[in-house]
Amino acid sequence: MPVTASPSRRQPDEVARVASEAAELLEVLWGRASTAPVSVSQLRVLFILEHNEGINLRTLADALSSTPPSTSRLCDRLQAVGFVERAPHSTSRRELRLHLSSRGRAFLDDLRSRRERELQAVLAQMPARKRTALLQGLEAFCVAAASQIHDETADAHSA
Repeated sequence: MPVTASPSRRQPDEVARVASEAAELLEVLWGRASTAPVSVSQLRVLFILEHNEGINLRTLADALSSTPPSTSRLCDRLQAVGFVERAPHSTSRRELRLHLSSRGRAFLDDLRSRRERELQAVLAQMPARKRTALLQGLEAFCVAAASQIHDETADAHSA
């Protein structure tokens, strides 16, 4: 759906609507790059562990907005397929640290490659100028989103 407002008049609500539509289309494209043998919830666990190596179950549950028992079951399944490893904490015998295994990392690398191939097919249909503008906008979005996520995480840990 083309955006008709002039670039200087685009408001966050209009951009959010189009970004939401783009995210839905990405879900369809990424659906072609199957996430088997993991569910969407398990995939979120892998992404979180990739960026938070060695976190404990409670921190992971908080990041997922889930309960520790549900999160533990997700990790059990991921451990069963060899994507997650649990290791004892260095100072607490009762606490376990969660790590993405080398097999889990390889799975994420392969998934990203398949997803990128789907995206490249779409991007190849766009004019180069529009691809450049999209890249600049996405880079700015990633910086802003990462900053907001980092700030929220820091606030949650200091509370």
